[in-house]
Amino acid sequence: QVQLVESGGGLVQSGGSLRLSCAASVTGSGSSIYRMAWYRQAPGKQREMVADIISGSEPKYADSVKGRFTISRDNAKNTVTLQMNNLKPEDTAVYYCNARTYGYVFWGQGTQVTVSS
Repeated sequence: QVQLVESGGGLVQSGGSLRLSCAASVTGSGSSIYRMAWYRQAPGKQREMVADIISGSEPKYADSVKGRFTISRDNAKNTVTLQMNNLKPEDTAVYYCNARTYGYVFWGQGTQVTVSS
C-alpha cells in the first residue's frame, strides 16, 4: 500500500515559479515504487500526464512543459518533486502525484496551482 501526500501548490503570477513535492509512505511487502509521475487536470479537461520518472530511465515531459518543468526523485526518501518555472495561465490545474508499483497505481489528493495573467 502506498499513500501519497502533495504539497506546494498555490497562486502565482505568470512567469513565476512553484515547486510541488510528493511524499510516498509505503507499507507492506512487495510495494516497490518503480514509477512516479505528476498529472494535472484543468476544469473541463481530461487529466493529463505532466512528467514522469522511472527508475533507471530519463524523465519524460509533456510537450507543453518541456524546458520549463523539471521532475526529480529521491529514491531513499520516496519523494518526487516538480519544479515549475516560467508558469503560464494555461498551467492552472489541480496537480496530482502518481505512483506505480508492480500491479497497482496510487494517487495523491491533488494540489491546486493557479497562474494569474
